[in-house]
Amino acid sequence: MRMRESRDQDKGKTSRKPRADSLRNRDLLLVAARDVFSAGGPGASLEAVAKRAGVGIGTLYRHFPTREALFQAVYRREVDQLVELAAKLAREEAPFEALRHWLHAQIGMVATKKGMLAALNPVLDGSSDIYAYSQARIGQTVGDLMARASAAGVIRDDIAPEDLMRAVIGMCYTREQPGWQDTVIRLVDVFLDGLRTRQPNRAASS
Repeated sequence: MRMRESRDQDKGKTSRKPRADSLRNRDLLLVAARDVFSAGGPGASLEAVAKRAGVGIGTLYRHFPTREALFQAVYRREVDQLVELAAKLAREEAPFEALRHWLHAQIGMVATKKGMLAALNPVLDGSSDIYAYSQARIGQTVGDLMARASAAGVIRDDIAPEDLMRAVIGMCYTREQPGWQDTVIRLVDVFLDGLRTRQPNRAASS
């Protein structure tokens, strides 16, 4: 009987805090981590993430016991959101604009990753599960957007998705000065203009 009462009390303790609160705190922490680490700088700390989320540092560590756990959770969330965004853009925008807007969002994800690498210094090598996960999902997503644009006849069909991503990532990692994201967005737009198919000038050919 006492054992049963003890179990009932334990169940009561675990049910006092609604699961919804825990999920909400976790989501707040992920959003805060993205914003704090995207900004970078000396203020990009775990304490800053907890403060921005409006929770204590203990709550952060309960959800993410290591720095790497926070990094991977934020990074995976960013990847999933990029995939969801691609589907939304494909439904709502013309093929070329969908590709352009998605690449702009990709630049934002790189900014988050760069900030986290600098602030947390997690181990993320080419053999890690999160790296393989992101490579597969991002590669498939940009490939689908490019295939749609190519089928519509608005971009060339002689560049592979991995080549486009290498170009974009290269632009991101060769610029560190403040405001680098705006610079890279302009460069990506120039690069994409080079991928456009050119229609004959009717006036010149008449």
